[in-house]
Amino acid sequence: MKPCIVWQTDFGLSWGAVASMVGVCKQVDPELECIDITHEIEAYNILAASREIIYVEPFWPKGTVFVSVVDPGVGTDRRACVAKLHDGNYIVTPDNGTLTHLYYEVGIDEVREIDETVNRYHGTEAVSVFHGRDLFAYTAAKLASGKISFEGVGPAYPVEEIVRFDRDVIEAQVDGSDIKAIVGSVSDPFGSIAFNIKSSDFAKAGYTQGDMVHVILKKDGETYFEQDVLYEKSFGFVEKGAPILFNSSTNYIELGLNMGSFRDTYQVKEGRSYTAELSRA
Repeated sequence: MKPCIVWQTDFGLSWGAVASMVGVCKQVDPELECIDITHEIEAYNILAASREIIYVEPFWPKGTVFVSVVDPGVGTDRRACVAKLHDGNYIVTPDNGTLTHLYYEVGIDEVREIDETVNRYHGTEAVSVFHGRDLFAYTAAKLASGKISFEGVGPAYPVEEIVRFDRDVIEAQVDGSDIKAIVGSVSDPFGSIAFNIKSSDFAKAGYTQGDMVHVILKKDGETYFEQDVLYEKSFGFVEKGAPILFNSSTNYIELGLNMGSFRDTYQVKEGRSYTAELSRA
């Protein structure tokens, strides 16, 4: 079987952008299967793209070709690239920070800049605003179908030159049992919020399920939530509407409300403005 193309964008599905990308792939090879992660990433939110891809990539078999297109710099001199990951998968994306989580969490063995002279969909040369279709989908399809090798993508450049966010956006600061973090994601459809705290780091800080944890949440330095919260396996250990800390399906610490939306109740967004302090209750 040929590898799947697995992709995410901030395009939405209310117009034909994603369908045109599928069409390009099918023209390259009708047998290629295209699987959606999401097309609802917040517009221009590169950090969200980096975070979303790391939630999915580890669960796909070696050789899978991922595509991520959140590209506010489309048409500028930012690099369009394909990265070969340490686990044998590939990702086709603008080199604009999207590779941050993969760089630190999976590892990148090699990266190549897409050569537009050979890996651009014919007839789109005058278009500079839709590289998702004209470069990324087309190159991904050629790679997944075997029409080009990884070396056929274009020239390699040093992995150290990959554009990355500071590491503190993906790793919390742990000092004994005291943890300083940010809200890393609010994409859970049930409204739980994920911190940039790995479950393994939470355990190393000495927390075990059944502990009460003092949680302080701030927006731009102003406290909007402060409470002792139970850390447990799942929502059913607290009353309806009560907060709970738990290990998410992606092995980060999340804070939710049993049968409620913490995100919507407290109007939480992701990023450095939304900070968290966790300590022993």
